[in-house]
Amino acid sequence: MARRCFITFGLLVLSLTSGAAQDAKSVIAAATKAMGATDLKTVQYSGSGYDFAIGQAYNPSSPWPKFIDKSYTRVIDFNVPASRMDRIRMQGENPPHGGGLQPVRGEQPQNQTIIVNANTPWVQQLEIWMMPHAFLRAAAARNATVKSQTVGGKKFAVVTFTGENKAAVNGYINDQSLVERVETRIDNTVLGDLLFEAQYSDYKDVGGAKFPMRIVQKQGGYPILDLTVSDVKPNAAVSIQAPQGRGGAPAPPAAAASGAAPTEKLADGVYLILGGYASVAVDFKDYIVVIEGPQSEERASAIIAEAKRLIPGKPIRYVINTHHHFDHSGGLRTFVAEGATVVTHEVNRPYYEKTFAAPHTISPDKLAESKRKPTFETMTEKKVLTDGNHVIELHHLLGSGHNEGLLVAYLPKEKILVEADAYNPPPQADAPIPVPVSPYTANLVETVDRLKLDVQTIIPIHYAADGRKVTKAELMRAVSRLN
Repeated sequence: MARRCFITFGLLVLSLTSGAAQDAKSVIAAATKAMGATDLKTVQYSGSGYDFAIGQAYNPSSPWPKFIDKSYTRVIDFNVPASRMDRIRMQGENPPHGGGLQPVRGEQPQNQTIIVNANTPWVQQLEIWMMPHAFLRAAAARNATVKSQTVGGKKFAVVTFTGENKAAVNGYINDQSLVERVETRIDNTVLGDLLFEAQYSDYKDVGGAKFPMRIVQKQGGYPILDLTVSDVKPNAAVSIQAPQGRGGAPAPPAAAASGAAPTEKLADGVYLILGGYASVAVDFKDYIVVIEGPQSEERASAIIAEAKRLIPGKPIRYVINTHHHFDHSGGLRTFVAEGATVVTHEVNRPYYEKTFAAPHTISPDKLAESKRKPTFETMTEKKVLTDGNHVIELHHLLGSGHNEGLLVAYLPKEKILVEADAYNPPPQADAPIPVPVSPYTANLVETVDRLKLDVQTIIPIHYAADGRKVTKAELMRAVSRLN
C-alpha cells in the first residue's frame, strides 16, 4: 500500500512538473509569436535619453549621477550572439555632481562591444539576454518554468530560467504576450546580490516585430539607462567586430603581471602600492595603516599582501576610505575580513552598516565567509592618526561637488597629499589644460590653501599613467586658467 502511494505521489509530481514545463513552453511560444521574435535574427535600434553612473552618487542616499545620451545606437545579432553600443554622451549634472568622470567637456563618444564566447562574463551577456526577444530565446533554450503573479493589480505570466551565475532570470509577460520586464541579480562588490531590472513599454509594430520604444534599466533601485527609442531596424545587416588592441591602455608592469604589486618607497615607513588604483601603506609602531581600499577583493588582497611584505610582522589596523564611490570602496570588505577598522566620513557610516550586512550569496567573498563584523571610526572635518612618529591628517574637502564625504590624507612630515578624484592627472604632464577647469580640482586647491598645507608631492589614487611624480606645481597648472 505504502509503495503504491509513493508511486502515485511520484506520478503526480512528474505530471505537475511536466505540466509546468509545458505551460512555460506555451507561454514562451505565444510571446515569441506575438513579438515577432521567430524570424528576428538581428535588430538595430536608436534613440536618445540618459545613462547613469552606478556607484558614483554624490552621497549615499542620492541616485546615480545622470549623463545625457545625445544619440544612442545598439545593434544585436541574436545568433552569434553579439552586441555593439555606440553613443554620444554629454554632461547631465549642472553643476557637476557626483562621479563618473565628470565634468564631461563637449560631446564624448562611447562604445561597447560584446561577442559572447565561453569566457564572456554573465553580467556582460545580460546586456543581450535581458532584451525582450533575446530573453524569450534564452528561456526557450534553458528549461524555463512559469507561474502567475499579480504586480500592482496587473496579472503576469512570470517565466524563469537560471542564469550562468545561478541566479534566477525572470521575465514578466503581460496578457498581450509582450515582455514588460526582465529582472535578475548580479554580484556587486559593494551591494552584494544586486537587483538588475529592465522595463519595456510603448511597444510598436516595426516590420512585423513588436519593439519597445521606451527602455529603462535599473541597478540598486536607481536607473542606469533611460532610453526613448526613435528608430528600429529589424533584421538589419550587421557586422560586429571585436575591438582591436588594448585601446591605448598601458601594459601592466612586469611585477603586476607576475602577481606582485609594484611599490615605491616614498619616505621612511611610507610606501606607494601600485598595480591598480594606488594605495599608500604607513608603518606605525605596532600596526599598519593603509590609505584606500579600492576596486575589488582581488585588488584589496594584493594591497594587503604587499603591505605585509613591506612591513612584516604587523597587522593592518586601519584602512582609510576617501569616499564611498564603488571604485574606491570595493575592496573595503576584504580589509574588514582582515580585521581592519574602516576610517571614513560620518556621512558614510549608516550606508556602510547597511551594505556590509547585505547578502553576498552569488559570489561569496572573504567577509561573507569569515562573518566578521565591521568596525568604523568616523570624522567630520578633521581627524589625526599618529603613533608619535608618523602623522596622518585626514581633512574633509568641504564643498566638493564630487562627493559629500570626500577626504584627503596629508602626511605633514613627508609633505605628501593623498587624494582621490579631486585631481586626476592626465597621461602626460604637458597635456593641454582642461577647459573649463574641473570644479573638483579647484575645490582641492582651495582646501589646500585654506588649511595652509605644505604640499610637495601629490599621490592621486588614479595614478598618472606614465608613472611620474605629481607635484603641487602640476596641480596649480591644472587650475591656472582660473586666474
